[in-house]
Amino acid sequence: MSRRHSAEKRQTEPDPLYGSTVLGKFINKVMQQGKKSTARRIVYGALDKFAKRVKSENPLEVFEQALDNAQPALEVKSRRIGGATYQVPMEIPAGRRMSMAMRWIINHSRAKAGRSMEDALAGELTDCFNNQGTTIKKKEDTHRMADANKAYAHFRW
Repeated sequence: MSRRHSAEKRQTEPDPLYGSTVLGKFINKVMQQGKKSTARRIVYGALDKFAKRVKSENPLEVFEQALDNAQPALEVKSRRIGGATYQVPMEIPAGRRMSMAMRWIINHSRAKAGRSMEDALAGELTDCFNNQGTTIKKKEDTHRMADANKAYAHFRW
């Protein structure tokens, strides 16, 4: 198969309540087994609880701020050079940054045992908004790893 033409990104439908494509993507990532209505109910409930916790009238603005706080700027990728494998720090493209932040928030919410997904998601978003919690720790660990390996930055391709 020819790789001359790059793959075209599909446009995600915006969510029906706020009309945001970012929130539409987030709902799609929360969704399991094709149950989009359940995912919407969870995300909208979590957004309402999150907005009340941070005392904001616009849940979409604070959601996007929390997502921005969780987005990493650098990551390391393995690169094999002359028999040795180096962890080379690289900048992350904008789409991947957002995707990683969403994935981390959702995974850390699912990992919280004994709470409903709605409560756990609201708590994780609140932590991200306040620059604390497990998602922010994961972001800082990623940045720390990239900083520790910046001597290999010249191997970037």
